Amino acid sequence: MQVPPDDTPLDVDRLRRQLLVHARHLRSAGIDWLPVATSPFAVAPMQPVTFPVAASESDDGREIASADSNGDELSIEQRRLALATLAAEVAACTRCAELCSTRTQTVFADGPVGAELCFLGEAPGADEDAQGLPFVGAAGQLLNKIIAASGFRREDVYICNILKCRPPGNRTPLANEAANCRAFLERQLELAAPKYIVAMGSCAAGNLLQSTLSVGKLRGRFHDYKGIPVMVTYHPAYLLPHRSPEKKREVWDDMKMLLTKMGRPIPQKA
Repeated sequence: MQVPPDDTPLDVDRLRRQLLVHARHLRSAGIDWLPVATSPFAVAPMQPVTFPVAASESDDGREIASADSNGDELSIEQRRLALATLAAEVAACTRCAELCSTRTQTVFADGPVGAELCFLGEAPGADEDAQGLPFVGAAGQLLNKIIAASGFRREDVYICNILKCRPPGNRTPLANEAANCRAFLERQLELAAPKYIVAMGSCAAGNLLQSTLSVGKLRGRFHDYKGIPVMVTYHPAYLLPHRSPEKKREVWDDMKMLLTKMGRPIPQKA
């Protein structure tokens, strides 16, 4: 974890406000407690996200998730708790100096643990940075339509991004920023444990699959991420009226291919 130089004081009030906002999101998701963690201000080398070595009981008898356990080996409640702990660690992260100094708050995810399908995007935008939830702006409204047209409800799918902080001016995430967030993303997907992933846009697809190919060359077939089938398609922002709305047909073709693989019916368009 990176920390500011000794002569640059931490903005404790700003971090406190971010954590309070995040706590409200956790409470709205039904999480009303968290295990005691080490101080986010402690100086430590950057390393993968860790959790307790073995499952143990808290003071009130609840089990704390094990780091050495795979997501599939944990109960839904254990995974939900582990994701809440991870989200709290993300909220206090200062690995990317520019991002943590310009964000309003981190944007972790939206959706239930154990959702069959995960939609993975690039990074939060201005609306997401303000609300603390992914895909709530114009691109999010279009994603909601894609989800509904495919026969799902938004509340039944898991939605997250490669980055948990908004890049200034909504610029494309830098390679080192994606690398700094990689351990968070890998643990998040392990705990959320989706059966299928839709990687939206070149940034999401390239970073998840470690590929330099364009979306056009990656779409139309399934890829693999740690045993999870991945469908690559265009980012909803790319489909907006001022960009390439004609690509909506190709996104629908991708979703039909995904639905077929999932064994789900293809809804008839009205």
